[in-house]
Order: sequence, then C-alpha cells, then structure tokens
Amino acid sequence: MGDNTLNDFRHIPRKRFGQHWLKDQGVLSQIVNAAKLNSDDCVLEVGPGKGALTQKLIESQARFIQAIELDRDLIVGLRKRFIHQNKFSLREGDVLSVPLEAENGLIINKVVANIPYNITGPLLKRLIGELAKGPENSYETLVLLMQKEVAQRIVALPGNSNFSALTVRIQLLANCQEVCDVPAKCFQPAPKVDSKVVLIKPFISSDPDFYVIGVLLEKLLKLAFSGRRKKLRNTIGSFVTSNDQIKEFLAYRGISLDQRPQEISPSNWFALAKALKETCFIENGPFQNK
Repeated sequence: MGDNTLNDFRHIPRKRFGQHWLKDQGVLSQIVNAAKLNSDDCVLEVGPGKGALTQKLIESQARFIQAIELDRDLIVGLRKRFIHQNKFSLREGDVLSVPLEAENGLIINKVVANIPYNITGPLLKRLIGELAKGPENSYETLVLLMQKEVAQRIVALPGNSNFSALTVRIQLLANCQEVCDVPAKCFQPAPKVDSKVVLIKPFISSDPDFYVIGVLLEKLLKLAFSGRRKKLRNTIGSFVTSNDQIKEFLAYRGISLDQRPQEISPSNWFALAKALKETCFIENGPFQNK
C-alpha cells in the first residue's frame, strides 16, 4: 500500500541527500509500533522527507515530535502540511551539526527515523556515542530504518559472517534487535539495496573506566579486524603472547589465538582491552599514545 501524500510535493529526490521515501503503510506502522510510544514520549525524527512517517508519529500517542530536515524545498511542503499540528516542530539543518533538542524545551527520549544511508555511520555516533566518547543526549529507544547490510552487521552474533568491528562497537553501547525487512520496492524512488528496521536500546556501562578503555579497544579492533580472515595469533598474537598475565586472561575467558576476530564476543573484546590496560602493557606496546 502506498501513501498518496508522497505525490503532493512537487519535488525531485536528490541523490546527494540520499532521499528514498518510505511509502509502504504496513512498514510505517511497524516502525511506529516498535517504538511503543505513549503520552510521555517526545520523539526525534530525522529526515521526515514528505511526511509519511511524520503523519504516523503525529497520529500516535506521542506527546511531541521534533523533526530535522536539510532539504529546504521539503521544509516548505512539510510546514504547509503540518501547520496546524501543535505536537510537531520542524528544524531546518544538518542533523550531524544542528541541536537535537526539542524547540519547546521538552526532553526527547526516543528517536524514530528513516535515516539517509550516506550518513548512517556518523549519525549513529552522534545518537548513541562511541567507545571512546559518550553521546550528547541519552535516548531510551531508537527505531531506525537503515541499509540491510549495515543492519545485519549491527545485530550479528559472534561467528556470523556479518560480525565486524561495527558490531562490537554498537553492541557495547546498546542492545539491538531486528524489527522487519524492508524491500526496495517499499520506497519511492526505489534504492538499489534492501533495508531493515532495527530497534536499538542504548545503555550505560557499569565500568567507570569504560571510555578510557574504549580508546584502547578502538585501536585493538582496528588491528584485529584489518585482517578478519586471519587468526588472532597473526594480528595481535605477537604482543599478547609476550605477556604472561594476558595469556592467563585468554585461558580464563576461553579465548584462543586460533580464533578469528569475528568469533570473539563484544564483552570479551572489552575484557581483553581492559586486561591490556590493567597490565600496563599499553605503555610500551603497539597501542601507546603517539
């Protein structure tokens, strides 16, 4: 099923903005339902486009929707369409740089969006933070429609071919699960790839040194996953085996240097980085600050 309002705007999609508007009403409903919106929720919507998802959000129980749109032509149409909606506000600008707070001062606690494929990486960093740096704002729930390939990496389990350094980064910051697949035909215009909706629930680590260890972990992941087909002994083995404490740690955690990086769980990657830091191996090892 489609949304006739997509045709109300005389607007040609711009490739540089990664514009592909979701038109399938069933998928739109699944996105909103996954967010479990109630009267206390204030929602951030990224790139509302022509307003198909926006309309669903307005019709939900959510208290307020703050949208951010970069395309000035679309902004004109959105303001015209939702001019009488008191629970909706639109900010013009780039979501990677403009304030993410609600213009009426309410605290945004959820993010629901069909995010542009070309900014997925940096946008995720801004919304949920990084291993070495916390997020600007804390969100309870994010329901994001993204490229299927990226989504599969985010939710992958150890040993899966999609498991990557991105998997480790995201899963140490949030619980992630699939909501539904979204074929290319559900969009206007249809992208060249399929998509997937992912539910992300950020959490704060109980480790007070999480972000300090995260700096080291980023370097460790970069080294190990630079040769994802290589066994750990061929990427990090040379310095890990030179430290008796680390060898004991590996044995205790059940980590073998004959494993490949995608076979190690996110929690074990963090534990390894923490062990390296605690043994002070970093001071003279390959991860020393330069």
